Amino acid sequence: QVQLVESGGGLVQPGGSRTLSCAASGSIFSIYAMGWYRQAPGKQRELVAAITSGGSTNYVDSVKGRFIISRDNAKNTVYLQMNSLKPEDTAVYYCNANLFLTPSLKHDYWGQGTQVTVSS
Repeated sequence: QVQLVESGGGLVQPGGSRTLSCAASGSIFSIYAMGWYRQAPGKQRELVAAITSGGSTNYVDSVKGRFIISRDNAKNTVYLQMNSLKPEDTAVYYCNANLFLTPSLKHDYWGQGTQVTVSS
């Protein structure tokens, strides 16, 4: 079994910062990529940022220059540093891991989600 445990969500004022973290545990052979998605009320889930084991990153345009994704491969943990937060960043943020259970068996896993609310 693989688990993704997220932390760091909460209420933050516009212009503020928040860091989310997500730790993967269980019977993991290796992790290819980890990322953060978000879903706001009435909207589809969207990819916010992702990072591969080699450190390659990509971001949705709306967060470029404000959010930074990073990972600690030794700890199977991914972080999302969110700066200059805006009310439109309000959403449930989900951690995703694309990982290998064996050298040839790949699978996607999701965290339970953590609420981020940007409001004064």
